[in-house]
This record gives sequence, C-alpha cells and structure tokens, in this order.
Amino acid sequence: MNRLYFGDNLEWLRDRREFPDASVDLVYLDPPFNSNADYNVLFHEPSGSVSQAQFHAFTDTWSWADAAETYHAFIDSCPMDGRSCRLD
Repeated sequence: MNRLYFGDNLEWLRDRREFPDASVDLVYLDPPFNSNADYNVLFHEPSGSVSQAQFHAFTDTWSWADAAETYHAFIDSCPMDGRSCRLD
C-alpha cells in the first residue's frame, strides 16, 4: 500500500478499516517541531561537571522558501481519497 495519510497517526492507526490488526510493521515519525531554537552539543569535564566546550548541532527553524511551492503542487496533484493520498 503506497499511501500518504494526513492527520493524527494514532487516529489513523485505530481505524481498523484502514489498518487491520497485525497489518503494520513499522511507523516512522519525524515530527516537524519548529521550536525556533538552536541546539548545541554540550560536553562534560572528567569530573562530570559541565564544560564550557560546545558546538552547534542544528537549528530547528522552518524556512519554507521554495519548499512551500513544491509541497502545495504535490498536495494539489495528489489523488485524494478522503484524508489520504494514493501514491500508486
């Protein structure tokens, strides 16, 4: 089944018409948190105390730029079946 589901994953997984028992092997979630924060890797001294050493790991801020146009083009062209999109 190649289908993109829109909405709350728990609501979808509870729908036995869409997902009968034992029909799902894996659910992968990569939520877009958009915390608007920078995250650093922090180090500790051998004593266990926090070190001043750190480096930038990632920035969690959305920047749509050209991605918004691509996303909307995909959604507009996707054959919808209720709240899901068939990708066959």
